[in-house]
Amino acid sequence: MKRNITPTLVERVMREDDYIVSMTDTTGRITYGNRIFIEFSGYSESELLGTQHNIIRHPDMPRAVFKLLWDKISNHEECFAYVKNMSKDGGFYWVFTNVTPTFDEAGNITGYFSVRRKPKASGVKVMTDVYRLMLEAERKAGPANAIAASTKILVDILNEKGLSYDELVLAI
Repeated sequence: MKRNITPTLVERVMREDDYIVSMTDTTGRITYGNRIFIEFSGYSESELLGTQHNIIRHPDMPRAVFKLLWDKISNHEECFAYVKNMSKDGGFYWVFTNVTPTFDEAGNITGYFSVRRKPKASGVKVMTDVYRLMLEAERKAGPANAIAASTKILVDILNEKGLSYDELVLAI
């Protein structure tokens, strides 16, 4: 589904007791979204179900962050991340997300479960700066090399701080 949504500067801020929950199949198609997900996304349940989860991807998010996420969850690991999402009306909302694979009895991945909560302001500030640098690298590198260039920026920042990605997002 191609969206022609123009991002705005209108921010929706999650409440302290909000939890956005969604589930997808193994290809990232939404199979469940709770009422808070529907509220913040601005889409109806029928518009969300069966649609790729990237329907809420904000253009301020580097592609390399999603590659990291998919690499981790495809490897049977959970992933924590700060993510800026875009609502149907072009507004945005920041979340602190935890994505984990779901499994069948044989240990095969059957889909993904994501819980998002209100992020810490300090984390949003840090990751806004990191993501800006990553996006600049993606733009300069061009589509074919964008993810590699952006990943290098992230790895350099992590090495400078002496932290893994998980350690960084859990500490800020």
